[in-house]
Amino acid sequence: MSADPQEQDGPRFRSSPTGPWVAPPRAAPGPLPPPRRRVSNSYSAAFRWRGLASIIFFAVMVASVGVRAYRDLSRPEAWSFWKDMYVSPSLSSALIPNVDIDHSGRLRTALAISGRIGPAAANWLRDRLDEANLKPGDVILLSSPGGNLDQGVIMGEIIHAHALATAVGAVDGTGRIGPAYCASSCVLAFAGGTPRYGVDGSALGVHRFTTSVPGRDPVADTQRVTGAILGYMTKMGVSSQVVEAMSETRDIRWLAPKEALAMNLITTPLAKP
Repeated sequence: MSADPQEQDGPRFRSSPTGPWVAPPRAAPGPLPPPRRRVSNSYSAAFRWRGLASIIFFAVMVASVGVRAYRDLSRPEAWSFWKDMYVSPSLSSALIPNVDIDHSGRLRTALAISGRIGPAAANWLRDRLDEANLKPGDVILLSSPGGNLDQGVIMGEIIHAHALATAVGAVDGTGRIGPAYCASSCVLAFAGGTPRYGVDGSALGVHRFTTSVPGRDPVADTQRVTGAILGYMTKMGVSSQVVEAMSETRDIRWLAPKEALAMNLITTPLAKP
């Protein structure tokens, strides 16, 4: 006997108790997805203009910084600084181990510095001290005709902060320390030492410092510079007589050893071994 077609259809139809076969009810439809928000043309345009404005603002800021940097670097003193710091430093140095500078048998490390004090001399000195790893009591040997006044003062402050001794001297080919000279702003760097050795035959030279800033009162600038030097020398324990000696002449005045000792510019004179 053949199967009832309604049975072959399986669950597609169900039997109604009061009537013929009917189709089962359909499942209730699920919730509809939320309507898609449409971005108006005005909102999209405002968003694009805001992004474009941000780009323009960033470009203007970069340009203004670039212009300011160009103005700073276009000044002669700025180029002089970069040249002295990175291209051709005006100072040179040599590290000398096991130096018995005061003939006491105490061996120390000495950093011999020679050359003109340029506009980046203080930064240069910081780098050399970091490389040399000098300890308090080690020696800075100076041999220089001077140069930049402000840099000489800062070099002295750095030497003083590291508790290093100073001496005027140069190193020969055999590594021995011989006499040298230290003049002008080099004397300011020398004054930062603790103690300050006087090498036999070496010389310290001072003179009046002047400024040449256009449009400024030279008399007022000279007074300001003199006051700053006096304050610095007093801080280092040097007599004000050294400032008086500086103000006497624009030419280099070489101080006699006894004179430098009386001014406390030299604190420990050294005789020949």
